[in-house]
Amino acid sequence: MNFAELSPKAAEIADCAQGLLATRGYNGFSYADISEAVRISKPSIHHHFPSKVELVQTVLRRYREHGREGLAGLQRMIPDPLERLRAYTGYWESCIRDGTAPFCVCAMLGSELPALPQLVADEVRAHFMDLKAWLTVVLEQGAAKGIFGLRTDAASEAMALMATVHGGMLAARVHGDPEAFATVVQQGVKQLLAAKH
Repeated sequence: MNFAELSPKAAEIADCAQGLLATRGYNGFSYADISEAVRISKPSIHHHFPSKVELVQTVLRRYREHGREGLAGLQRMIPDPLERLRAYTGYWESCIRDGTAPFCVCAMLGSELPALPQLVADEVRAHFMDLKAWLTVVLEQGAAKGIFGLRTDAASEAMALMATVHGGMLAARVHGDPEAFATVVQQGVKQLLAAKH
């Protein structure tokens, strides 16, 4: 299903599923949960999304597309690599603080990867490849300008930074403290800056 062509009700179902994925993971919700939240019968949900795999795949494709658009926008609007990186982490800091997106859906599903259906797992992996590619470019550009001092190649540093960002989300969730995210991530960025000296 093309998420760009979702009906308003199908989009509402997908939005609900995205929220449930971020808080409960793949196996932590059912169509019954969506039925209750969206006030729609389970057969009606099946009409829009015949299987849970198809629903989650649609959610993740839409999530990835929005993510790619957001990262491309940062790339266009913010020429300074450090400020671009701070805008990316600042986005998550705001989402965690105000509760609009307390956890990356793909990070949540990444922890379930061995148990996920293949089509869903493929979307999760693709999200991380997209993010790694974007962060690699940011770090390469920052290193070329003398802003970042990379201890290894940019792709490896990008993976370390992804782990820091997603670890910060986990810290905020575990401690029930949104500020824990900023604390963890700021240390990761400081290490990139310190490494150049």
